[in-house]
Amino acid sequence: METVQATAKEMRKIIYKIAHFAGGGHMGAAFSVTDIISVLYFDGVLKYDIHNPDWEKRDFFILSKGHACYALYAALALAGFFSIEELWNVGRPGSSFGGHPKIHEIPGVEASTGALGHGLSFGIGIAYANKVDQKNNHTYVILGDGECQEGSIWEGALSAPTLELDNLTVIVDHNKLQAMDELERIVQMQPFAEKWKSFGWNVLEIDGHNYDEIRKAIVSRVERKPTMIIANTIKGKGVSFMENVPIWHYRMPNEQELPVLMEELGLTEEDFR
Repeated sequence: METVQATAKEMRKIIYKIAHFAGGGHMGAAFSVTDIISVLYFDGVLKYDIHNPDWEKRDFFILSKGHACYALYAALALAGFFSIEELWNVGRPGSSFGGHPKIHEIPGVEASTGALGHGLSFGIGIAYANKVDQKNNHTYVILGDGECQEGSIWEGALSAPTLELDNLTVIVDHNKLQAMDELERIVQMQPFAEKWKSFGWNVLEIDGHNYDEIRKAIVSRVERKPTMIIANTIKGKGVSFMENVPIWHYRMPNEQELPVLMEELGLTEEDFR
């Protein structure tokens, strides 16, 4: 578990470096899901082959909240799908890497996401196809809690239990903030867990920054039911002045904030040369 925690710390460094070289990015959302993604990729959960990203026996991971892609890019680079140096060109002409992930252009990316509300239905399609073909793959989807205001999410919420997709695990990054304000001040979502339970999901609620809780929940299975993990997280986790502050949906630190970020993430001037 110490290795996963150290990897998550390195991922946060990379996330900021990507934003620095790109001139911007959704760091708050990326920091929010970093610990969850680190467990998926570096704690023996996801089956993948860095030398053959289309390996038939792989598991599928879809980051439906595509604006948090810097966390996914960091994980894929640390796993070895491509060199970390490629990430210093995010958003530049000729780079495959943009502000949202693209399938077929970036090794290890299973879906082009960013238009919120699509990733769950995409994941349901993959999980259902694998179930029909009697394959042993598992599909994982990360949703944003603000994204769950999309109607297509609730169509998927009804479909997955009907199809008895016990090969599907969905994780909601429940940081309780969205682009403009607190989640509940935009659209009231509570009682959130009970909604999913009433639709027939196996629902678990965890601390989305506790590595033991994340792993235990992710490997949990209930026969003939999809699993919904509500991961209570902190937007901007890892940088004190970003945590639980709505303005950090998309913003870069100023001259006063930057030294604090550098110290808390363990970055030095050498990291940017």
